[in-house]
Amino acid sequence: MPRRLPEKTKNAPIKPRRFGSKSRFRPSRPFVQSSPVKENQELEVAIDDIGSRGDGIAKIQGLLIFVPRSKIGERARVRIVSVGGKFAVAEKMA
Repeated sequence: MPRRLPEKTKNAPIKPRRFGSKSRFRPSRPFVQSSPVKENQELEVAIDDIGSRGDGIAKIQGLLIFVPRSKIGERARVRIVSVGGKFAVAEKMA
């Protein structure tokens, strides 16, 4: 059963709904930032962790770099194979 409205609001004019405002949020820096590494770039990284698939994980400026066939604590020279939004995949160099 619907509730009753007070008398003063029964005959009040209905205001139009506003879905959004005219002053929108415009950040000074973009949401998608450029990656700190590029494809085919050669780096020396320290393996900090191991991923769920057994790959070593290194971090550069918050970007995760997956390095197959590496162990925790190892320092390796790697070449970036592919770069995604939040991670990159690298291969060990000889």
